[in-house]
Amino acid sequence: MLKVLIVAAALAGAPENPSPTHPNEEAVEPYAQSNANAGATPFAEKAMWEAFHGQAGVDRIVDELVDRSVADPRISEIFKSHDLVRLRRTLKEQFCYILNGGCDYTGRSMADAHKDLGVQNADFNALVEHLQVAMDREKIPFRVQNRFLAKLAPMQRQTVER
Repeated sequence: MLKVLIVAAALAGAPENPSPTHPNEEAVEPYAQSNANAGATPFAEKAMWEAFHGQAGVDRIVDELVDRSVADPRISEIFKSHDLVRLRRTLKEQFCYILNGGCDYTGRSMADAHKDLGVQNADFNALVEHLQVAMDREKIPFRVQNRFLAKLAPMQRQTVER
C-alpha cells in the first residue's frame, strides 16, 4: 500500500514526502520538497562532481563527516535524537545536487532542518572542520574544497540560531 501511495504521489506531481525513502528511516511529517531547500545552487560544470570522485566519493565524505560529528563531544549532543540514516541520505543528496551530480534534494530547507537545535557558530565550525578532514582523506584538492565550502558558507545564516 505504501508503494502505491508513493507512486501515486509521484505521478500526481505532489511535492510532499509522506514517508521515508529508505527502509531504515523514521517516518516524518510531510513537507514540501524542492531542490531550493538544498541551500545553494549547483555548480554549472561537472568538474566539481568529478573532483569529488562521483557518488562513491560523496558517500565516503558524508559517512566520515557524520561519524566524526557524532563522535565529537563538542557537537555530539546535537545528533543524539536524530535519524542518522535520513541525515546521511539527505546530506548525500544535498552534496550530489550542489556538485552537479544529477541528484535531487528531498530534504527540508536548512532553516527548517535546523530549527530549535540551538546550533551555535562553534557547532557550525566544528562540522566544517569534520567536512574538511573528510575531504582531505578523499584527496579532494584544496582549491576544490574551497569552492565547495564557499557554496556552503551562506548556510551558516540559515542554521545558526544563537
